[in-house]
Amino acid sequence: MTIHSPEKNDTTVNVCMTGKMHASQELACAGEVMPREAFEHLSEHSAVLVDVRTPQEWQLGQPDLSKTPSRMLSISWRTAQDYALNPQFAGTLAGLQKINKDTPLFFMCKSGGRSLEAALAMTAAGYRYCFNIRGGFEGKPDMPGWKTNQLPWK
Repeated sequence: MTIHSPEKNDTTVNVCMTGKMHASQELACAGEVMPREAFEHLSEHSAVLVDVRTPQEWQLGQPDLSKTPSRMLSISWRTAQDYALNPQFAGTLAGLQKINKDTPLFFMCKSGGRSLEAALAMTAAGYRYCFNIRGGFEGKPDMPGWKTNQLPWK
């Protein structure tokens, strides 16, 4: 998959999608990437990592993008209290400076489920480059996450 950078019309960014999506979701968002692929893109290009976990989960650690041109946002997709969808999620993201409908957005949760929901929803809201990070921050035994890939975190 190729992302055309809105800041530099003459350049493109290649994003490899090694993850698999359900056929019904294939065109619903830009795709799924593995944690290392996401980090490589975030390290080389200006993009946004959106950590959609709950505040309690953020206390267990978060990706460290301090040495990259990208930035990280922490916006819960679901509330910690009753696990309901956060009704302010889309509005919060839309209200942030330097984010527009062409900004590459990489969504991450604990293991990849909630972040896929967020990527699909924001694609439906008109954002063109929404990617789910498979395996999320923690990962699962069969799907390594950000930490198990030994990517920077704090």
